[in-house]
Amino acid sequence: YETWDEMDSWNWRANLPTIQFYRVAVDNDWPFYNVYGGTQDNNSLGGPSQTINRRGIINSDWIVTNGGDGFESATDPEDPNIVYAQAQYGWLVRFNKQTGEKTPIQPQPRYKEGAYRWNWDAPLITSKHQKKTIYFAANKVFKSNDRGGSWEVISGDLSRQLDRNTLPIMDRYWGPDAIALHKSTSIYGNIVTLREHPNNPGELWAGTDDGLVWKTSDDGKNWSSIKNFSELPKTKVGSLSLPLVYVQDLVLSAHKENVVYAVFNNHKNGDFKPYVYKSTNGGKNWTSIASDLPERGTVYSLVEDPINPDLLFAGTEFGMFYTLNGGEHWAQLKSGLPTIAVKDIAIQERENDLVIATFGRGFYVLDNYSPLRELEYVLDQDAAFFATKPGLLFQRANIGGIDYKGSQHYRSKNPTMGVTFHLYISNGAARVKDERPEANNELPHYPTMDQLRAEDWEESPYLLFIVKDEEGTEVARFTRGDFKGIQRFTWNAKYSSKAGINVSGEPKTNPGTTTFVKPGTYSISVLRSTNGQLEELVSGHTFEVNHLYNYEDIDYEFNADVDAVYAAANRIENEYKKLKEELGKLRAGFRNTVSTSVEDLSAARAIDMQLKELSLLLNGDPSRTKREIETVPSLGDVVGILAWGSWNHRGAPTGSMKNMLEDAKVMMKDAQAALDAVEEAIDQLEEKASTQGVPYWD
Repeated sequence: YETWDEMDSWNWRANLPTIQFYRVAVDNDWPFYNVYGGTQDNNSLGGPSQTINRRGIINSDWIVTNGGDGFESATDPEDPNIVYAQAQYGWLVRFNKQTGEKTPIQPQPRYKEGAYRWNWDAPLITSKHQKKTIYFAANKVFKSNDRGGSWEVISGDLSRQLDRNTLPIMDRYWGPDAIALHKSTSIYGNIVTLREHPNNPGELWAGTDDGLVWKTSDDGKNWSSIKNFSELPKTKVGSLSLPLVYVQDLVLSAHKENVVYAVFNNHKNGDFKPYVYKSTNGGKNWTSIASDLPERGTVYSLVEDPINPDLLFAGTEFGMFYTLNGGEHWAQLKSGLPTIAVKDIAIQERENDLVIATFGRGFYVLDNYSPLRELEYVLDQDAAFFATKPGLLFQRANIGGIDYKGSQHYRSKNPTMGVTFHLYISNGAARVKDERPEANNELPHYPTMDQLRAEDWEESPYLLFIVKDEEGTEVARFTRGDFKGIQRFTWNAKYSSKAGINVSGEPKTNPGTTTFVKPGTYSISVLRSTNGQLEELVSGHTFEVNHLYNYEDIDYEFNADVDAVYAAANRIENEYKKLKEELGKLRAGFRNTVSTSVEDLSAARAIDMQLKELSLLLNGDPSRTKREIETVPSLGDVVGILAWGSWNHRGAPTGSMKNMLEDAKVMMKDAQAALDAVEEAIDQLEEKASTQGVPYWD
């Protein structure tokens, strides 16, 4: 916030993505899922992962689901309108997105039952096995079968029930008069992580802030303590030494029975080591898999990929890490992600998106991380596509635009629409320069002129992509520069236009595009051009294209007809421009060459008048428009409106569009006849120029 009047009023600087999220959750809303989480001092919030709007995602797309310091949220797996959101110390509400209503549902102790000890960030989960069932935890575990309307206690006090006044702080014990004793910290002795087994109904695991891990296989009727974390540091409590390390996270494998992961956090004791353990026998024995994670990077969250059991993600104090081999080696995910604490991780399984909560930079989404599942296999190939996620196509809308609101208005870009490919190529194209002797560690010498000329004349290598439909009909081509390694790129899933080619990037030239391709199965092949020689790298990689709105009345034949007319009109316009340029050269030649026929100069002017008449048909009447007088649509006007309507309208063509197409065909016929007449007249004039030695024309 900024003030210029000694704090009488404030300007909000709303374009700084600096929010501190503790937790993240995602729902299964269609077509775009939503992201929820709780923030330090700034409520619990929720917003879309993307929108249909061109403007992207803006602040007004987000809603407040609960007040206070926001913490863990949970979403109903079947009803995206139901969101569970909490503030500090377990203040839980059920938020209804349709009505905006917040129903308080925090479990309350009955009279004389005794108070519950809630953590500042209490664990909350929705059941994967029982509809409308949620679990919540303080020092005890609670279960509700009616979305929080009523609760039952399904555990005893799972903490060690220690008096924290008997525990050392900064290596000493403090009396009741110590300054700010137990302030700005959570109540001690409670459950801080809670997980339900993805495959086994009734199996729950819980971890406490004082270092205990518990398991029940009968939905809370019986609980057993999980131990044997031998490497955890211990704290002296009376005559005992106990591992009082905060249980940060638990992960129950969906792939292998009895595989469990446990994460501990000891940073409150000045210990920032990563404590990540794996058990393959249901918690009887544990092995550290922290391996090469940063030595001073506390781990806050761990998730397992739902497809590949060896692919894990870890959120740490200094960023995001992943492993492809179950923790033997970790690598950092960096691209676009700052070095920031990653507090929580969620996987949106339908979209294969990795969503993270950072403490200071808001939410981040890694769209479709699924190539990591195939990485080791694909890297063994010479060239290959990773599995391609189906493209979802729709027309972007201009709803709620922010074009006039200035740079202070924050917006996050939507993902690029189309089909996104991930392509691996093991080696780049061979270059002529590579054949120099010194390139092969031979005795260096100055290249011959033929060798240098071959280098100068060499064409830059490029990749040619050819897309075909299910019947094998080619629908699109595009090019990219050659590369080595992995590249991610998006095809806009539109038919290639025949209206013209942009040659500015030669040899990487691409056509314009028209309308979206039909829904269905497509294939893409990749060819590499090496100095003009084409080699196929990948053949017929298949993928799917879907439409968000399945308009059954789309007239693809009409759209193709419009594209053909658009291309023909562009050709006529280009020919008109060439003839105009040729005539200009002829007129200059006759005007400036001695002993030429002045009658031919007059004939050239007559042809110029024919071109001006043709221009009225092609481009309209500037004599009327510059005087703000109404004028009939030109061929360019009619074809432009037709093309725009075809490219931006997904339903059946309107009656007006059909009439315009009919008119355009007639206008093009007239234009072509006029063009042919002009061309014939110019050809005759060229012959006369040639015989009279006009130097401007050869």
